[in-house]
Amino acid sequence: QVQVVESGGGLVQPGGSLRLSCTGSGFTFSNAAMYWYRQAPEKERELVASITSTDGSVNYGTSVKGRFTMSRDNAKGTVFLQMNSLKPEDTAVYYCNARTLVGGMLRDYWGQGTQVTVSS
Repeated sequence: QVQVVESGGGLVQPGGSLRLSCTGSGFTFSNAAMYWYRQAPEKERELVASITSTDGSVNYGTSVKGRFTMSRDNAKGTVFLQMNSLKPEDTAVYYCNARTLVGGMLRDYWGQGTQVTVSS
């Protein structure tokens, strides 16, 4: 059974930090490209960061570049999103996505999301 589970969200003051985790199971984690998305109320889902399965290259959305850092630990089947210098506009539900080939077909697996609220 495939599972993608996020954790680490919460309430933080502006300028603070949070570290999100996402653990995947039921598929070959090391073969999956991993993504963090977020969605704020009444806004479209936004790509925050992505990391490849091959060389671990990371790309960031413009709004988080220089503040957020994404990494992966294949041995633990986990990706992380270190979020620093948080702003109220970072408030959103953060979703983890795993994208991988299964039986020759591209599959997307999603977590349930974790709420991040940046407020004083």
